[in-house]
Amino acid sequence: MDLAGKDLLWLEHILDSNRKRDEILKQVCEYLANENAHFDWVGFYIAHSSVKELDLGPFVGAPTEHVRIPFGRGVCGRAAESLTTILVQDVSGEANYLACSLDVKSEIVVPVFNNGRFVAELDIDSHKKYAFTDLDRQYLEAICRKIGGLF
Repeated sequence: MDLAGKDLLWLEHILDSNRKRDEILKQVCEYLANENAHFDWVGFYIAHSSVKELDLGPFVGAPTEHVRIPFGRGVCGRAAESLTTILVQDVSGEANYLACSLDVKSEIVVPVFNNGRFVAELDIDSHKKYAFTDLDRQYLEAICRKIGGLF
């Protein structure tokens, strides 16, 4: 299903649930993975700006050895350093890529901010090349704008 036709009512419902932050983030991961066949791994990395590292938070998908990522390293680290969404349609062309799985072909990483401060990022991997559209990007950025208030 095309993300353009979706709204964020599901997210409002989750955010209003009075659950703890990590429970909400896990629900967001589950929703996105279940609703989008091309989202094969969905997770959050939590920023620790004082040490310039990302720690793996709630996720859905295969386990990853990348539980801590320095800013600047891989696609996630690059998004943390640049504070911008990074979309890689074919990870095989990335020199600075941290492979979570040989099955991953494309990846999108969207920063999360709270009052202008970088606090986390949403990382989504796909087993298909060129899996993500500009509409996916806009939708995921809208989700991340709403999630920022959890931090």
